[in-house]
Amino acid sequence: MIVAGIGCRKECDAGEIVRLVEAALLQVSAPRAALTALAAPAFKADAVAPREAATALGLPLLLVSDADLKSAEPRAVTKSTAALKATGLASVAESAALAGAGAGATLLLPRIKGHGVTCALAEGTAP
Repeated sequence: MIVAGIGCRKECDAGEIVRLVEAALLQVSAPRAALTALAAPAFKADAVAPREAATALGLPLLLVSDADLKSAEPRAVTKSTAALKATGLASVAESAALAGAGAGATLLLPRIKGHGVTCALAEGTAP
């Protein structure tokens, strides 16, 4: 299973999330059908764009708890001081992807950036 983890700003657009997820899949030569979930931090539960993007992609939206994000963060390879300052996490998208894909997940694609959104891909065995 492949999980796309995202980080996004308040003003991000669902279409931008979808475009970035599709671009991420192209970078790893994975078909869209291989994607099993979209993962976002639980602190984005009230954000509309991640829900709309998950619906557009035909995927469940996994809202990852702060504890699970922190647990996955040491396996993230990208470190952003801006993300750390804003969220307390150095890599939101990578942490969300890794946590969403399960304890043994591996990062397939480190964070890539779009307009107001980041995306990373992780492969695992359980959501």
